[in-house]
Amino acid sequence: MFAGRLIFRLAICFFVLVTVPVLSVSDQTNWRKELLAWRAQHAAELQKPDGWLSLAGLEWLQPGDNSFGSASDNRIRLSASAPPHLGILHLEKDAVTLAPLAGGFPQDFLVGGKPAEPQPLPVDANQDKLSPRLTIGTFTMYVIRRGARFALRIKDSHSATLMNFHGLSWFPPNPRYRVTARWIPFVPPKTVTLVTVIGTSYEQPVPGAAAFTLGGIAFQIVPVLEDPKEAKLFFILRDTTSASTTYKACRFLYTGFPTNGLAKPGKLVLDFNHLENPPCAYTPYSTCPLPPENNRLPIALSAGEKRYHD
Repeated sequence: MFAGRLIFRLAICFFVLVTVPVLSVSDQTNWRKELLAWRAQHAAELQKPDGWLSLAGLEWLQPGDNSFGSASDNRIRLSASAPPHLGILHLEKDAVTLAPLAGGFPQDFLVGGKPAEPQPLPVDANQDKLSPRLTIGTFTMYVIRRGARFALRIKDSHSATLMNFHGLSWFPPNPRYRVTARWIPFVPPKTVTLVTVIGTSYEQPVPGAAAFTLGGIAFQIVPVLEDPKEAKLFFILRDTTSASTTYKACRFLYTGFPTNGLAKPGKLVLDFNHLENPPCAYTPYSTCPLPPENNRLPIALSAGEKRYHD
């Protein structure tokens, strides 16, 4: 009986090892260098003047006029370093327009890099990078849409979160968590409903699934295609480390496209050492998506980024 169990365990270990590509010594050295360089770049991106650590507010717009500035009579009140009155965001049905108060716009208030003037502010659902940027002093602001709700996202290059940044925490690099998955295309692509931490939901295209084995268990996880113009897949994942050492809600993993493109079977490298925290791990002013059911794994992915706040 004991011998049988031992053989079974050895077989499982062998199966796991042969499903995880083994890197040569030189490849491991290069892989480690590239991983550490990516980690440094990731931290630098977070610390940009308009990076995720600069988030200083998320103010939901009410129907009608929403005045904003640092004065106490504004519906949306910014910190004291902002001008007393910036303008009005008028929400009517699914349209947001920018209008001045009686005294006009402040001289250095810009919209899309140009002096502010009365104008509509186009807002696409969950396509925040397309929203015009409103800038003045240390502030960058833009309107976002989540479902039927609109909000003003406020970034400040002097935000407390950015000024008090204390570095990121990572698991040691571990090539065991770099696996090659089979790419299973969905033709035509499917869609998934992603629920966010604030309770809203939205649809995203799912071009296929990545199938792999780790720890003797077979998995099939799905990415979404955030931007059809970018050759990038976005996996939203949760594993058992979220109960102790990693962010509770989820972590993100970005990869390139599979070897044969999205529409044909191929291979896709999943390096879980690149797992990163979502923006909501650093700030309460983000609206991160939660992982779909397939991407909630019953194993520990002891790789990538750990919790930022203990």
